[in-house]
Amino acid sequence: MIFAQPKYLLLLLLIPVFFVVQALVVKFRLKRIRRFGDEELVAKLMPSYSKAKVWLRLSFFSVAFFFFVLGISRPQMGAVLKEHNVKGAEVMIVLDVSNSMLAEDYSPNRLDRAKLAISRVVDKLRDDRIGLIVFAGNSFVQLPITTDYVSAKMFLNSISTESVPVQGTAIGDAILTAIRSFSAQSDKSRAIVVITDGENHEDDPVAAATQAAEMGIRVFTIGVGSPEGKMIPTGDGDYFRDRDGNPVVTRLDEAVLQDVAAAGKGLYVRAGNSEFGLNPIIEEISRMDDEEYNSIVFEEYDELYMYFLAMALLFLVIEMLIGERRSKRHLFNR
Repeated sequence: MIFAQPKYLLLLLLIPVFFVVQALVVKFRLKRIRRFGDEELVAKLMPSYSKAKVWLRLSFFSVAFFFFVLGISRPQMGAVLKEHNVKGAEVMIVLDVSNSMLAEDYSPNRLDRAKLAISRVVDKLRDDRIGLIVFAGNSFVQLPITTDYVSAKMFLNSISTESVPVQGTAIGDAILTAIRSFSAQSDKSRAIVVITDGENHEDDPVAAATQAAEMGIRVFTIGVGSPEGKMIPTGDGDYFRDRDGNPVVTRLDEAVLQDVAAAGKGLYVRAGNSEFGLNPIIEEISRMDDEEYNSIVFEEYDELYMYFLAMALLFLVIEMLIGERRSKRHLFNR
């Protein structure tokens, strides 16, 4: 259950105030009676007055007030699917998960730092749609294009270097996979963001970026790593080694990533430790013409306020019928 107007729930804080005020009124009344005369004698002069009913009426009134506040707060339950027309961009994040992304140029490593940056960008999205592709020697769609940001973060957390069994860095294949992954209703405001160290690419990423640009899709690249390079830890205290037994050093290949961004009419950014590079790219994407598309969301909760208001009315009527006088009827006559 949710409340459409939760601010009115603050009125519930008045309920204890009712009892405090009533206690002060009773105390003040007793003081006046004591000034008038003996308390027991005055009580005999007013045999119909009932202290218990005063508190009983207040209790019923408080319950009525409680249901009234819940009613005006508009409690809602359940939901239905509804189609929404929204405007935004479609962004395919293409993430390199090859072993070279385990290098520790960043804390804790390249891959985890990239995942953290993507997660922060997802938190800032509103109407834009996002998809996720992972690649190494080949590529596949980890998350189809969607506005379900919660699922996007869940899929993102599950990504590791084992997500793609074939090692390598097939950037071109990943871009082509991204091109095919946009929704059918999208024909503008589409962007591909490639996050990789760019090393050891096994195909022609520039040709793939050119093809994307011809289709109106901009390709942005983020270079992860350092030109001087880092060794790749295996996780057991050692490092990946070549056939001769020497540690493999992975270096950032900025030249190819700059060429890919230029061919894709996008932007190249070198990732830093404080600013990873996604924010300036997302700002650039936000300047593109928004795409209008349909989105299916859960909406139109069932309103329950009328039931709570009916309960409030019921308890209020009971409170009014109780009165403050003692009943003259007795179960047994003496």
